[in-house]
Amino acid sequence: MANWAYQLLGPTAQNWTPSNRRRQVLCISLGVFVLFLLLGVAHPTTRKMGHDYYNMSIGNEVSTGSGGAGHAGGPPTYEALKKWEDDLPQHNLDLPFPEGKTGRYVKFSNQMKFLGWNNCLNERLMNAHLAYMSKRAYVFDEYVWAPEHYQWPPAQQPPGGPRTPLNAIVSGPMAGGPWDGDDDAPRSISENWFDVVCPRDQRKLIHTEDVKPALANLPGDAVFDHWQKLLTEETALCVEIVAPAYEVDSMPQIFDLWLWGTTRVLSLWDSFHKSPTSRLLGPSPIVQAAIDRNEYLFLPRGPRPPHPAPRDPYARMLAIHLRRGDYLLPSIVDKFTPLPGDDPARVETMLSHCLPTGAQIVKKIHDAREEYVNAAPGRLLDILYLLTNEQGPWLDDIKAELKAAGWYTIVTTRDLQLDVEQTDVSMAIDMQLARKAAVFIGNGWSSFTSNIIHQRLVDDREPLSIRLT
Repeated sequence: MANWAYQLLGPTAQNWTPSNRRRQVLCISLGVFVLFLLLGVAHPTTRKMGHDYYNMSIGNEVSTGSGGAGHAGGPPTYEALKKWEDDLPQHNLDLPFPEGKTGRYVKFSNQMKFLGWNNCLNERLMNAHLAYMSKRAYVFDEYVWAPEHYQWPPAQQPPGGPRTPLNAIVSGPMAGGPWDGDDDAPRSISENWFDVVCPRDQRKLIHTEDVKPALANLPGDAVFDHWQKLLTEETALCVEIVAPAYEVDSMPQIFDLWLWGTTRVLSLWDSFHKSPTSRLLGPSPIVQAAIDRNEYLFLPRGPRPPHPAPRDPYARMLAIHLRRGDYLLPSIVDKFTPLPGDDPARVETMLSHCLPTGAQIVKKIHDAREEYVNAAPGRLLDILYLLTNEQGPWLDDIKAELKAAGWYTIVTTRDLQLDVEQTDVSMAIDMQLARKAAVFIGNGWSSFTSNIIHQRLVDDREPLSIRLT
């Protein structure tokens, strides 16, 4: 199963060493933001392509092929799911305030597109939180893929570019789901419904270039508070945040890389992780069906443990992300502080975190297992899930060492059985499995890891269960 989100860019042969030039170049180029990287960055030309599409209507044509076990018929069309989104109960002009024709709405047309899902998820969650705190309904849209990241070849990609409905990937208030029972906040609406309830001639446009310059270098909470005040006090029912020309601001997002990539973002954590936008975020029904369908793979295959063990396989699972953004919060056990630029050990230290060797991975799994199991009586970790599509001698050697160390049940991303819709959202399936595992070891250079850690922290997982290579 192809899965662009988790392909390991590390060694595929046994003779890779820290001196290997390609491995060094990959890590050093990423190391620019090693301390604080939460959000990955695309090449400027990719960002410009996304910028050019901000105000472009993406067509509704889709492939009519039907996928099977091999998905030879092309990508999913999601016709039923799109109809379900169109029929959400909040898509009704006659509803009373704060919804319907008198409701208050905000659409973030400056949101990024054509980047990896986890980069887009970071921003969408924060925008939805801002809309919620501003007492406006968030306008959600489809996830627009970078064509080179899509799992189907160009000949099978739909006109207008590949995209996936948000409700195929996640569930929760951000995607139009309900808030808490006692919360009267307006529910999120689709981009299509926004065009109905907020015709273009009735929208107040807020241009980011009129707001962002005054907020440069301010703490994240100050940036958030300024935009919250602006959106709350604005009397127009329909607000659209729009980006300037690419040449004016190549990163026109409210919460842009210059915020995500520094410690300024950490002041947002306390409010964000307590928000119902975070608390109520969950897997989509498509993702949950894939979890249920593949749970049998995680049933333990080893000898009966010497003491009573949980029946729930996830309570006995350690999941590790074998790839390369760091959720630098005080509760994270594993920290990385880069050495000074003239230190001869700098490159080797960075490599051990960015692209760890097989031996380093095996040792990290061993240490994390020992520390977690020994921290409380009755704990057991004997199921291992490797979030990777890597294959070949490198992975085979790691699996052999892990089996010798007592891991009797080892599953990788490639082992999952997925239908065509589940294949399309396989990155979200891996995220949910890692969220459910008793222990997760992530890679501090990955926004995929940072989003898993975010969800585990919202779930109040203990620090020893959240580790980094």
